Amino acid sequence: MSEAKRVALLARPGEARERLRVALHEAGADIVLEDDPNTLDAEALGGSAPQVVLVALEPAIEDSLERFDSVLHDPAVAVIFDEADLAARRQGWDAQRWARHLAAKLHGHRDVLPPGREEDVVLQLEPGLPVTPAQLHEGDGIARHLEEAADRALDLPSDDFAYTGGLQARPSGDQVVDADDWLRTAGLETAPASSPAVPPPLPEVPSVPPPVPTPTFDLSSLELEPLDAGSTSAAARVQGAVLVFAGIGGPDAVRKLLAELPEGFPKPLLVHLRLDGGRYDNLVRQMERVAHMPVVLAEAGTPAEAGHIYVLPGDVVPFVDAGQVAFRPGAVIHTMIPQLPPADSAVLLLSGSDSALVDPAATLGTQGALVLGQSQEGCYDPAAPRALAARGADLGTPVQLAQRLTDRWF
Repeated sequence: MSEAKRVALLARPGEARERLRVALHEAGADIVLEDDPNTLDAEALGGSAPQVVLVALEPAIEDSLERFDSVLHDPAVAVIFDEADLAARRQGWDAQRWARHLAAKLHGHRDVLPPGREEDVVLQLEPGLPVTPAQLHEGDGIARHLEEAADRALDLPSDDFAYTGGLQARPSGDQVVDADDWLRTAGLETAPASSPAVPPPLPEVPSVPPPVPTPTFDLSSLELEPLDAGSTSAAARVQGAVLVFAGIGGPDAVRKLLAELPEGFPKPLLVHLRLDGGRYDNLVRQMERVAHMPVVLAEAGTPAEAGHIYVLPGDVVPFVDAGQVAFRPGAVIHTMIPQLPPADSAVLLLSGSDSALVDPAATLGTQGALVLGQSQEGCYDPAAPRALAARGADLGTPVQLAQRLTDRWF
């Protein structure tokens, strides 16, 4: 069994704190500190030398968390945020499921299934080659299939070229059917006798009045109006974007990534992070504390601006229109990746990303986009980043990924 992780639990007294403590004990954690962040001394948290900090997040403690930035920003410390109200209500199967995910994150494995689900699979080996499809259909005649097709054909919609003749029985030993010959015969039996096509009489052409002269315009005096700095023309629109995907274990990785990106980054950065509770407004507040750029919740019908971070809720997706990235209602984001202009875009797959994103992201990378994944170190669910690396993408820590983005565009 792996060594117990040293965990600091930051939560106000109450039901949420009690339930989180029980979950940590069940996960085999070593709780080195448990306290209310509103009253906890900043040096006390660092002095406990935690490997993991579990925060029961709620509005009442958000301002107090700033005092612990030196620990929460430490790359060697993993930070787990849980909604206090969800933790307080979580019970039964939901509580057990969350505890299993917590244990997997603490111990660095991906086994989140309940105990007792193992099944002994015994392979029964048999000599010889497997049965081929041809052997499965050996001796199966085609005549009965043709008879069935002819019977069903009468019930289908038809036109002048449909076959309406009967099926002639063939000797039982003759199972070969010439499809071309069958179609030619069917066409001859049903086609009506052809007759010379007689063109309809031409309509009487009315007299046409002489055309009215088209007025001419002198274009020599026209000039283009100069564009000011605030123009929203295609030349001034945002070109491309940075898409960041994450799931379980992703909030900490996203937080560390955003903390390293400089103010004025020349691309919009779109964060797609799946949350069980759907509290994306709280996620915005978490990221605002560490980011050097404005962090907002994406809204349908609005464009994406450079130098801004957009958290995508579950019902809003980005799209590209004439080079401009904007937002619209929707739930499927996979189809948006190919729309991005490759030379001006990047796709990052962090911990817990959907593996279905690997193929479109890798394809965009072959066209010139910057496609990166989170490295194994500190990554709770590396399935998607690992698959992306197999397609040729580079991996790195969130800090290293931020540096790659900065080197390319800043």
